[in-house]
Amino acid sequence: MYLFYGGYYGYGMYWDPSYLLVVVGMLLCLAASAGVNSTMAKYAKVRNMSGVTGAEAARRILDREGLYDVTVQCLDARQGDHYDPRTKTVRLSANNYKYASVTAVGVAAHECGHAIQHARGYVPLRLRSSLVPVANICSSAGVPLVVLGILLGWNQVLIQIGIWAFVVAVLFQVVTLPVEFNASKRAVEKVEQYGLLGSQEAIGCKKVLTAAAMTYVAAVASSVLQLLRLVYLAGGNRRRRD
Repeated sequence: MYLFYGGYYGYGMYWDPSYLLVVVGMLLCLAASAGVNSTMAKYAKVRNMSGVTGAEAARRILDREGLYDVTVQCLDARQGDHYDPRTKTVRLSANNYKYASVTAVGVAAHECGHAIQHARGYVPLRLRSSLVPVANICSSAGVPLVVLGILLGWNQVLIQIGIWAFVVAVLFQVVTLPVEFNASKRAVEKVEQYGLLGSQEAIGCKKVLTAAAMTYVAAVASSVLQLLRLVYLAGGNRRRRD
C-alpha cells in the first residue's frame, strides 16, 4: 500500500480529509497482521497428536491426491510459505517444515490446497496467474503516475492512467480472495479426511487459516480505500476551480 503526503496545488503541501481513508486502511492491515501472528504463534506451540510435521503432512496430502510430481521444499526462516505453480513446488518456512504443530500442518495443507487447485485447473487460480505480470506493473506504477500527474499541473492523462492501473491492481487482489479461501477450505477437508489432525486440532487449524485469510480481506479493503483517495485527489483540480 502506498502512502503519499498531501497534494499539490502550487502552494505547497496540504492536509485533506482523504487521509482518514489511508489511516483506516493501515489500521485494518495492522489488526489483521496482529491477529494472524497471534493465532499462528498460539497453535505453533500446540503439538499435533499424530506427530506429523508440516513437510510430512504436505507429502501425505499430495500423494493421496495423486500429485507425485509436486515437491516439498524447506525455505529459509525469513521466507514465506507458498506454492510455486511454475516448478510445482510447495515451499514451507523452516518452522512449518520441521515441526509437528497444528500451525505447521494447517499451513502445509493450505499450500497443498493451491497445488490441488493447480492440478484441477481451478479457474480463479488460472485467472490470478494470468494477471500476475500486469498486476505487478500496475501496482508499482499506479500511485506514482497519479502523483506525477498532480505535480505536472494536474495532467489528466497521467492521473487517469494511474487510477486505472491501480484499479487493475485492486482487481488482482479481489481475484486472490476466492483462491485463498478455497485453498483453506480444501486444507481443512484434507487434514480431516486423511486423519492428520484430531477434531479439536482441526478447530485450531481452521482458526489459523481464517486468521490468515483475513489478511487478504484487509489488504483488499485497504487498497479500495486507497483507490477512493486517488479518485478524491484526482478531482482536486475541479474542486479548486469551482
